[in-house]
Amino acid sequence: MNENPKEIVIEMIGVSTGTMRDPGELVLEDVNWSVARGEFWVIAGQQHSGKSDFLTMTAGLMPPAKGSYRFFGNETRIFNESRVNDRLRMGLVFENAQLFPDLTIAENVALPLRYHRNLPLPAALKAIEALLEVTELKPIADVTPANLPRSWHRRAGLARALTLQPEILLLDNPFGGLDARHSHWWIKFLNQLWRGHQAVGEQPMTIIATTDDLRPWRTEARRFALLKDGGFTPMGSWKDVSTADEPVVKELLSAPTEFV
Repeated sequence: MNENPKEIVIEMIGVSTGTMRDPGELVLEDVNWSVARGEFWVIAGQQHSGKSDFLTMTAGLMPPAKGSYRFFGNETRIFNESRVNDRLRMGLVFENAQLFPDLTIAENVALPLRYHRNLPLPAALKAIEALLEVTELKPIADVTPANLPRSWHRRAGLARALTLQPEILLLDNPFGGLDARHSHWWIKFLNQLWRGHQAVGEQPMTIIATTDDLRPWRTEARRFALLKDGGFTPMGSWKDVSTADEPVVKELLSAPTEFV
């Protein structure tokens, strides 16, 4: 018997999720799910299955339509200004990065330090130098997003999410539209973050990512769940996923893989 169970950092009981466009339009219902500290979850689903809305709700940017959501044991509806310290324990990487077009890459990455730590721009830029280095953004730090491919936008979104060294990292379809070179970099870097990268103080990180392509995510150490027909189904390990007799899972695994 395990006398030291891992801390539950996210727990959902009977949760339903609406959409950002219409919170009353349910895309997922009766989600029962818990995430322990240090786990790496991959939540798979076809397009329009509710992945982005579910991650947005998990990030506390909109409340659950129904049910109970506990974040580090505290009942959570939405992270308003009174709970900003809780919100900063979690980093979110949007699929489209949501960078400010009139700021350089470095200025975008430094924004959390300016906003939440009240650092002047020169001090904030100096503080993110090591992060720009490990994410390979330093050569393009002074370039604005409009002059860069979208793959670099997303990497800048990742660096920005890591600036305050969160304990939990949420990623919305991080491999969508990336070429093999960028995808390989992401796989390697996320594995390092999960185990404890110097960029986050060498502390292991809890990671939750959504995907519409299961092929890059093969590993026994991760845990998987499936969004289908408005439901959330934990699937277990990669072995369980790869042998699942479920048409949607087979479709998400069907194309020849480029990843090792």
